[in-house]
Amino acid sequence: MNSAKIAPNPAKLTPNLGLKDRNTFGLDATAELAYEITCAEQLPALFREFADKKQVWRALGGGSNVILPNQLPGATLLINILGQDISQSDEQNTWVSVGAGLNWHEFVSWTLEQSLPGLENLALIPGTVGAAPIQNIGAYGVEIGQYIDSIEAFDTEAHAFITLPQTACQFAYRDSYFKQHPQRFIVTKVVFKIPKAWKPRLQYADLANQFTDPNYTPSAKEIFAAVCAIRSQKLPDPKVIGNAGSFFQNPIVANEQYELLIQKFPNLISYPDTPGMRKLAAGWMIDQCGFKGQRLGPVGVYEKQALVLVNHGGGDSTDILHLAKTIQDKVQQTFGVQLHIEPNIL
Repeated sequence: MNSAKIAPNPAKLTPNLGLKDRNTFGLDATAELAYEITCAEQLPALFREFADKKQVWRALGGGSNVILPNQLPGATLLINILGQDISQSDEQNTWVSVGAGLNWHEFVSWTLEQSLPGLENLALIPGTVGAAPIQNIGAYGVEIGQYIDSIEAFDTEAHAFITLPQTACQFAYRDSYFKQHPQRFIVTKVVFKIPKAWKPRLQYADLANQFTDPNYTPSAKEIFAAVCAIRSQKLPDPKVIGNAGSFFQNPIVANEQYELLIQKFPNLISYPDTPGMRKLAAGWMIDQCGFKGQRLGPVGVYEKQALVLVNHGGGDSTDILHLAKTIQDKVQQTFGVQLHIEPNIL
């Protein structure tokens, strides 16, 4: 009997593929060579070909955290690796293996259907499972890194697959080992470790205000629904108006700088961070600078949430980055705080 492994079908290639529907800003970008990656095993042969041709490349998931230029030369890898299953379980935890191309919100919804609470605070964040740990996405007091057991990825320098345990991923606020080494790793699978002991996380005011009865403990599904409602009220639907969600990171400053700021701006919104540090609300500062609802050509700042930049139609990466620089300069001038852009600029 021949036990040789069957080679996967090669990745589908589409020249000059429009990516307007593949990025949530709705930017009219074109990929010179678009490869659809449906299984991890397609990558080694592809990168041998890239090495021979000295081909430039980049990977693209759901396009929810990127700013695309008008033209993407070389190869664009569309990561469409799907599938999720419970791979292991013991008395304390459940392990779930998930393909990198699965929609993040759909995965969170699936975990609740499987009675695996824990990720509900991260509901309705756009993008894919594979892109989520690169940015260490977080919302309402929860970060994805807290629930990751390991990540499988293709190392494009070593031309080999690797598995990084959670401790090696170097998760920090909107940061990870993968983000620190751009253009090296392509995430193919994420293994989550979800504890069976669960309690609600309601420390953020917006979420706590949804459950005001001190004698009532909401379920994970109720928190999921509340998070979806809050995000829908605050953030525009990318299908209606182009955006990438929160455009700037909430800056983290030392307590000494915070004390000086609070004297000058008593209404400054902030949250405790690591010892000796405070996280400032970037949206509040942008709002105080008068940008909420303002337009600059075809792009602007969302009228309901100053942390969100929007494409009203016809805008490109140059328009968005010009608006971002205008906001950064004004916040620096007013508060002495540097805002950092959250989406990746390709």
